This record gives sequence, structure tokens and C-alpha cells, in this order.
Amino acid sequence: MVKRQLPKPLELMELMQFKKPDLDGRRRRLNNALTIDDLRVIAKRRTPAAAFDYTDGAADGEVSLARARQAFEDVEFHPDILRPAERVDMSTQVLGGPSAMPFGIAPTGFTRLMQTEGETAGAGAAAAAGIPFTLSTLGTTTIEDVKATNPNGRNWFQLYVMRQREISYGLVERAAAAGFDTLMFTVDTPIAGARLRDTRNGFSIPPQLSIKTIANAIPRPWWWIDFLTTPKLEFASLSTTGGTVGELLNSAMDPTISYEDLDVIRSMWPGKLVVKGVQNVPDAVRLIDLGVDGIILSNHGGRQLDRAPVPFHLLPQVVREVGKDATVMIDTGIMNGADIVASVALGAKFTLIGRAYLYGLMAGGRQGVDRTIAILRSEIARTMALLGVSSLEELEPRHVTQLRRLMPVQTDASVPSVR
Repeated sequence: MVKRQLPKPLELMELMQFKKPDLDGRRRRLNNALTIDDLRVIAKRRTPAAAFDYTDGAADGEVSLARARQAFEDVEFHPDILRPAERVDMSTQVLGGPSAMPFGIAPTGFTRLMQTEGETAGAGAAAAAGIPFTLSTLGTTTIEDVKATNPNGRNWFQLYVMRQREISYGLVERAAAAGFDTLMFTVDTPIAGARLRDTRNGFSIPPQLSIKTIANAIPRPWWWIDFLTTPKLEFASLSTTGGTVGELLNSAMDPTISYEDLDVIRSMWPGKLVVKGVQNVPDAVRLIDLGVDGIILSNHGGRQLDRAPVPFHLLPQVVREVGKDATVMIDTGIMNGADIVASVALGAKFTLIGRAYLYGLMAGGRQGVDRTIAILRSEIARTMALLGVSSLEELEPRHVTQLRRLMPVQTDASVPSVR
């Protein structure tokens, strides 16, 4: 029999420990976000539908994005037991320089439309965390202002080849003069993908007021106050705006981009040159043979060709072919530090986050980006410790199995000839 007694007041007092209330609403909501998906929920609540969907959406039926995320969820880890990993070192060397963690911030366009701090929030948070920040050709902060925000950190520049080549060449020269150390030559956007959410929302640059947008803005007055009381958007490359994102891209981009353009940019750029948007093994091999410093396996976050190859599925094949000779990186679908660990285990030298960064930005500006980085840092460290590895160098393919839901159907063309 359990002996029962009346509660003692002193014992009750020990149990009644009240947490001091946090009067800072932004800090409180960000601290309550434990995952990137939590930040996404906050971002959706605080951002007009058109701006949120521009970030959250992908092309056509959004199959590529869904498959990319599913690929990371379909990872099985194989931990080693009785291998203490008391201290986890997440630092790495990539493209000739250091990074405190195996990920950086990917280039994103029209970023100040998501939240007015835009790229300065991303660059500042990257500087504080010791990771690279990438500015997009379609960014809304100038090359020089990003450098001023992150004067001692690693700044990278993502380049689209425009119809007016002089615009692209001028950006390359400005990025070099500002001390950016890496150029991302992007090859997967000869024309714009079909961003159906943008079309349905009537999303344009700059945003246009309509009955629908006004109705959507009423519960989110802070976004419009920020937008209307801060400096006009400035783009790294576009001198005029007006129209949907797809219309702007199609008017600016050149579908005739070729290897000759790569040669020209290579001759102009003094730093590391990376090709972003590689989606098959032969292209990866050819680019490395041509002497580029690295490649990024990417389907543009599912925002260009829908049903494109899943970069994470492609990663082991590419690493087998060129991994010893080149820096192989990956983006698309990364929403958890475990996704980053799995990528490194399968041979990626580095990873890039896009939407995860923007969810944090929309949820809380610079503090929200800091929170994104903190969440991923914690998830990386915990995953590595549970795997029994103390450094990124200890991660190996044996730590990961890719559980595939989609297997290619064998066709006559894929059956080896017996003759």
C-alpha cells in the first residue's frame, strides 16, 4: 500500500516554478519555433499570400519539390555504437576558404519582397555564423551593400546570363571589385518555369494593389507598413520592373546561353567558378573536364522544369564520377540539419539553403534568419553525435541508405545489347 499524505506547502512551492514572461513578441515566437517547418508556419501567418507563395511554391504541379523533400525523408541512418562524440566539429573548407558549418545561404531573387530587411538580414546572419552568403543577380540589395553588411565574411555571387550581355559582364566586374570570392554560373534558367501560384495570385513586381491583395493584407498590416515605409526596391541587374516574375525572367534571360558564355565568364572572373543547376552525370563530367572549380546539383528548388531529377538521388553517382577532382555541392529540398548530414555522408562537400532561410526571414527578419541557422546547427550537431561521428570527415556513405520510392522503368533503350 502507498502511504498517502497531504501535500506540504514547501514541496508545492518547489514544483511551482513560473517562467519569466518574455515581452518581446518577435523573440518569443522565434524561440517557440523548434524546426524549419515551425518557421514556415509563422512566415505564412505573417506574410501576404502572394509573397509567401512565391517563396513556398514551385513549378507546374510542384512534383520536383515534393520528390526532393521526400528523398530526404526517405533516408535511413546507420549509427555506430560505443563511439563517443562528445564534441562535434561542424567546420569545413570549401572552395578555398572556411565555413563554420557545411551549409551556406543560397541565392534568392526579390528577397526584400519577402521581408524588407532582405539580403542584409541574410548576409548579416551568415557573417555572424561564419558561413557563406550568396547574392542573386535578381537580388534586391546591391553588391556593394552586401559587402558592407558582411565585410569580413565570405560573399558569393550568383550570375544569370542576360540577353544584354553587358549587364552580366558588369555584374561580374562589380562582384570581383567588391571582393566576392566565388561566382555561381547558373545554367538551369534559359526561360522561366511555370510558377502557377504566382499567376493565380496575380503576383507582380512591384506588388499591385487590388481588392484581393488588400483583403489579404488587412490581417497583416505590419508587412505593408514595412513595405511602404522603407526604400524602394533596388535590383542588382534590372533597371525596370513591371509584370509577373515569369515575364521579367523571360524578358531578361537568354535561352541561347551556351558553353561559349561559360568560357567568357571564366576569362573574366578571378576567383572560384561554380556551375549551378547540373542535373546529370555527363554534364558534371564535362564541366569538371573544362576546369570549373565546382558544381551544384540543383533543379532550382523545383521552380524550373517540373519532374526534374532529384539532386539528392543524383549525388552518389556524380560523386563516384568526379568527386575526387571537384567540389560537388547540392541544394533543393533541404529543411533539416539531418538532410545536410546525409548529403555530406554521400559525398557532398557543401550544401545550400534557400526556402529555409526565407522562412526565417519572413518569420522575423534578421532574428528569424539567425533562428534558421541556430535550428540547423543544433540538428546537425545532434545527428552527428547520434551517429557517433565527431567531424564531417568521419561521415561516410555507409552511414546512409537512400530508400527509394521511385525506381526507373527499364525500357528497350536501357537494356544492354547482347550482340
